[in-house]
Amino acid sequence: MTVDARDVRTAPASGAAPEPAPAALETVRAGALTTVQDLGRPGHAHLGVPRSGALDEAAHRLANRLLGNPEAAATLETTLTGCAVRALRPVRAVVTGAPCPVTVDGRPVPWGRPVRVPAGSVLDAGPAVHGVRTYLAFAGGVDVAPVLGSRATDLLSGLGPAPLGDGDVLPLGPPGPAPSPGTTGQPDAAPWQAPPRELVLPVVYGPRDDWFTAGALRTLTASSFRVSAASNRIGLRTEGPALERVREGELASEGMPLGAVQVPPEGRPLVFLADHPTTGGYPVVGVVPEPALWAAAQAVPGTPVRFTPAGR
Repeated sequence: MTVDARDVRTAPASGAAPEPAPAALETVRAGALTTVQDLGRPGHAHLGVPRSGALDEAAHRLANRLLGNPEAAATLETTLTGCAVRALRPVRAVVTGAPCPVTVDGRPVPWGRPVRVPAGSVLDAGPAVHGVRTYLAFAGGVDVAPVLGSRATDLLSGLGPAPLGDGDVLPLGPPGPAPSPGTTGQPDAAPWQAPPRELVLPVVYGPRDDWFTAGALRTLTASSFRVSAASNRIGLRTEGPALERVREGELASEGMPLGAVQVPPEGRPLVFLADHPTTGGYPVVGVVPEPALWAAAQAVPGTPVRFTPAGR
């Protein structure tokens, strides 16, 4: 995915024509899966478009706050192996989310603190030491062209920029002033939050919990499941006991919200994440509230999963 800077426009000054956003980053090592993410594109489910956006929204927001960016500015979300980019102009950057070794031109720099990356230097966020997803933020934000009001990569619908490949070039927006140290409410470093040793997900039952036996509902909340290696940005798949139905057949397709706990025919719960489909025909036994999903972004395969009832 090479972005032509001529096609990426920054906000124009009053009465002036839009100016192209200059190329500012070159991908040196794309990693296993690195995507551009922001806060997503809510409000388009009726068009079949999921929200998308950063899976670990808290880490994304914090990265932008550390740089003085708007929280909606786009960042790079990496998966397990990190990524490396060359700065084509001087830039301030920060790495948050899953802790990892961070270097500039091979020299260690702090994780979770803003650093200056000179023109021509390579910022490398290495493999995650704990967790799954690391966020690289840059002053001014990644300034690819928005689609439906968002710069986020949506792996299901294909909207937004494609996942990064080696040699891809990205523009950055105009950087704002660096936050002043000690400003009230302004962090100067990212607090380290370890990924969950056990992922606890509250579940509000419904709308199709009546498709399952009473024993299946007890199994859901009393048994231990584990995060499957088949999990991705679309959904967190689980391994564990199957949930028994009282009804056969399938539903006509109906709306699927973020956090829906869908149960495919094999009976193992699947929790829908940011790139989930907006409709589906398998019954939804319950829904996990959105704030509880951020921890799911950092749960490595094999992590125990426990569902807890949260009422209706």
